[in-house]
Amino acid sequence: MRLIPILLLLASCGLAAPSYRDPSVTIASNASFDPNRYLGRWYEVARYPNAFQEGCAGAIADYSAGLAGEILVQNTCLDANGNAIRTIAGRATLSGPGRFSIRLSGVPTSAPYWVLWVDEGYRTAVIGQPNGRAGWILNRDPVIPADRLIAAREVLAFNGYELSGLQPSGTMIPR
Repeated sequence: MRLIPILLLLASCGLAAPSYRDPSVTIASNASFDPNRYLGRWYEVARYPNAFQEGCAGAIADYSAGLAGEILVQNTCLDANGNAIRTIAGRATLSGPGRFSIRLSGVPTSAPYWVLWVDEGYRTAVIGQPNGRAGWILNRDPVIPADRLIAAREVLAFNGYELSGLQPSGTMIPR
C-alpha cells in the first residue's frame, strides 16, 4: 500500500509515464460540465497504462460532494475477477470549466484531471491530462454501449491522444 502514493507522485510529475498525446494538438475540457451531475460511481472502461494502476484489471471511481465545493474521490483498483485490491481516497477542487486539481492521500502534489467530454445523460465520460500521461474512458455501468465507446475514442483522438495506447479494462467493453 505504501508504494501506491509514490507511484502516483511519480506519475503526476511525469517521471514514471510516457505521454500518450501529441502536445502540438490543443486539448480542451468540457466548458458546460456540471460537477453535481458527475457525482456518483463510475466504472473504468479503458485507460492509458500508468504506474499507479499497475496490477489493476479495472477500477471504480466514486465521487461525492465535500465541504466548500470540494469533491471527495475514492478510487478502487479491481483484479480480473472484479474484486477490490486496493483503494485510495482524495479531494478534487475545480480549477476551471471541466477541470479539477486532484490530491490523493499520501501524495504531496496534486494532479490535473480534465473532463474532455461527457455525454448528455452523464453516462459516459472521457478524462485526460494536458501532459497526456494519463487518460480514461469511464461509464456509469460496467459495460459501455458500442456507440458511446466510439464517441469516447473519437474525443480522445480529437484531443491528440494516440488510440493505439488505449487499453481496455477487464471485461468492461462489449465483445
